[in-house]
Amino acid sequence: MTANSSTPPPAPHGPAYRAVTGAARALAAGGLGVSAYVHATLAGGYDGVDAGISQGDLFRVEAGGASLAALLVLVWWHPLSDALAWLVSAGGLALLLVYAFVDVGELGPFPDMYEPVWFDDKRLTVVAQAVTLVMTTFLLVSRTRRSRRLASDVWLDPGRTRYGR
Repeated sequence: MTANSSTPPPAPHGPAYRAVTGAARALAAGGLGVSAYVHATLAGGYDGVDAGISQGDLFRVEAGGASLAALLVLVWWHPLSDALAWLVSAGGLALLLVYAFVDVGELGPFPDMYEPVWFDDKRLTVVAQAVTLVMTTFLLVSRTRRSRRLASDVWLDPGRTRYGR
């Protein structure tokens, strides 16, 4: 936007932006919810895989983290909640893929979780975490790009105040 332009800056939170981000948040929370459910359901079956900390306990931690992130991404529209959701989904997806393709072995108190077999719950979790990762990436990038655009539109126009007048 130039100094002589009479076009007002975009609304910070117009209806289209809110609808798209709301849908992205719903999809992200849904993906996290699916991941939490699958991990909580499977946890009991993995209690026997143990090296100090059982794989079942790690599944319960993942289920709790995904549940918390899903709740936050729905009720607290803030970059920190989006970043937490991104971290939970990226970490869960990365670990799932590593332990599906690489026999890492035991790492300190963590058990050998190598499991190259693909079953329905594992596939569902991969899809849910990938959807969450894409949606939270969109939320983080769109907020950053929108904030930069708003800042440049408002602050670089010397004829306008902070509120676009």
